Parts: sequence; structure tokens; C-alpha cells
Amino acid sequence: MAGKLYIVPTPVGNLEDMTFRAVEVLRQVDLILAEDTRTTSVLLKHYGISKPTEAHHKFNEHARVRPVCEKLLSGMDIALVSDAGTPGISDPGFMLVRECAEAGIEVITLPGATAFVPALVDSGLPLDRFVFEGFLPVKKGRQTRLTALAEEGRTMVFYESPYRLAKTLTQMCGYFGPDRKASVSREISKIHEETRRGTLSELASWYTDNPPKGEIVFIVEGKDYVGRHGQQEPEEE
Repeated sequence: MAGKLYIVPTPVGNLEDMTFRAVEVLRQVDLILAEDTRTTSVLLKHYGISKPTEAHHKFNEHARVRPVCEKLLSGMDIALVSDAGTPGISDPGFMLVRECAEAGIEVITLPGATAFVPALVDSGLPLDRFVFEGFLPVKKGRQTRLTALAEEGRTMVFYESPYRLAKTLTQMCGYFGPDRKASVSREISKIHEETRRGTLSELASWYTDNPPKGEIVFIVEGKDYVGRHGQQEPEEE
């Protein structure tokens, strides 16, 4: 009988954010696939888990998918974790899940940590409709994407490198308008966690003068809500 693939979210900051079920799954599986085995070893040691680990990251994912499926078909139960958050959300995982689905292998995804949810809630921007954009293209396609997103009506969620944050916010001032509301959350669930809110112009200026450190999630108001801050769209009769 084929084994099962478990998608296991891991803490984005505080190791105590791990769920009881996630710990139990990692204790029971035969193998743990990790984005970085060194990072995962810290988590496993914290919870007293001793299991074989293998690297599964964006540089080897194409080559690893078939061998992993063969192990699952042989009866092994395998867990996939990323360095932080839920695998598949701007991290490796999609290709393996797709291959397992096509092969009839059961995939069980545990609920748990992901960085954009607390950042979205902390933003104070409308939550009834939002779109997850992840990382913008660094070069090719960046202008095209920003032009399209200028018309996006829903609240938008982005990930960004701390080294590019000020530049990205400044670019968005030109595409979205400097008065568009936004918020920046960094180091979620860590000691130096903070969320800063304001207009794109205000935030661009702040982070130009105060270069940030750590993991960044930022939220931008959608076009449908501009000028109606704090208001929800009325429901149709």
C-alpha cells in the first residue's frame, strides 16, 4: 500500500508556534524532506525528533519529484517542510503535490503557520477580498505586473527582500499613486516583530531612511477601496 505525503507548516519565527499535530506527524513519518536540512535540524532538535532528512529545494525539486514518489509508492510516509511557513506558498512543494495527485498518492496538508495571514490581519486594510502576489518579478515582467496590479480592486499581499523594499514601495508610488494605503510587517512572530502602516509614499520614505532587516510581508490597498478607508463594499440586494 502506498504511503502518504504530509505537508507540514513550520514556525515563521517562534518555535513554539508549531502545532501538536505537526510535531506528532514529524515523529511518525519515515522521512522528512527539508528545504534546508540545517534549518530543519534546529526545529527537530527543539522537539526531540530524530528522523532521516533529505534536501528538497527549488534547485533540486525537478530531479527529486520522481524518486520521492517512488518512495511513497513503496509504502513510506514522508513529510515535506520548508524553512518557515507552509510548503508551496512561495516555497518548494507544488511540483511534488501535483505529481502525487496524478499518481493517486494521498496528500495531507496540515493547517498552520504562514507569514502573510498575520500580516494581512495586522494591516488594518479590508480582509473580505484579497489576492496573494508573493514576490514580484525582479527584472523581466516587473513593469507589466505593476501596471496590471494598479487596477487590482482587492487588497494585495506581497513578499519582498529587505534590500529591495524601499525601491519597490517607491516604484508602487508611481504605478498605484503615493496616497494608496499600505502596511509593512517584518520579523513576524520573532523578538523584533513590527508592523508599520501609512501611505506608500510615507512607507517608501521611512524605509529609504531606515533600511529594514529580516523577513518582509507588505500589504497594499486595492483600487476598489481607495477613498473608502474602513468601509466595506455594500452587499447587493
